[in-house]
Amino acid sequence: MSAQNITEDITHLSSVNQYLTFRVGKEDYGIKILSVQEIRGWETVARVPNTPHYIKGVLNLRGTAVPVIDMRLRMDLTNPKYDNTTVLIVVRAEINGDERIAGIVVDAVSDVMNARSDEIRKTPDFGDRVNTEFISGLVDVGGKMVMLFDVDTFMKHSDIYEHAEEAE
Repeated sequence: MSAQNITEDITHLSSVNQYLTFRVGKEDYGIKILSVQEIRGWETVARVPNTPHYIKGVLNLRGTAVPVIDMRLRMDLTNPKYDNTTVLIVVRAEINGDERIAGIVVDAVSDVMNARSDEIRKTPDFGDRVNTEFISGLVDVGGKMVMLFDVDTFMKHSDIYEHAEEAE
């Protein structure tokens, strides 16, 4: 193998990101695998009073209180089910320079997919009526569109860290 081939392989690999794919309602999403701390089955969480309806509560994760956000409720899907396919994805995000952990509730986890930078399409502008700020791009996977979920933006705008932002 020549030095040029090795350089091309390294360049190709550095432009590939891995995404954990999951389902919310009828839509498929992908989240960068490096943002995922762990995947858990649904379990009841401790409800916190005076929080938005989509914040289900907190989970004790090995001694750490982790806020849990139901993506289905955050995306205005009505009457989500909590059954044996409901999944809690524990994610890490950077909020104002600090690493934060939260759980996001989704309908199901699918697979891990690879996507090169040149395969990612820009999120279309739907105007003011459709909020796409949590979507960083789109990838066509076998004729099916997968929306790439921006966990940092999602968590920053999910009201769980609003007081941290005000303090800075």
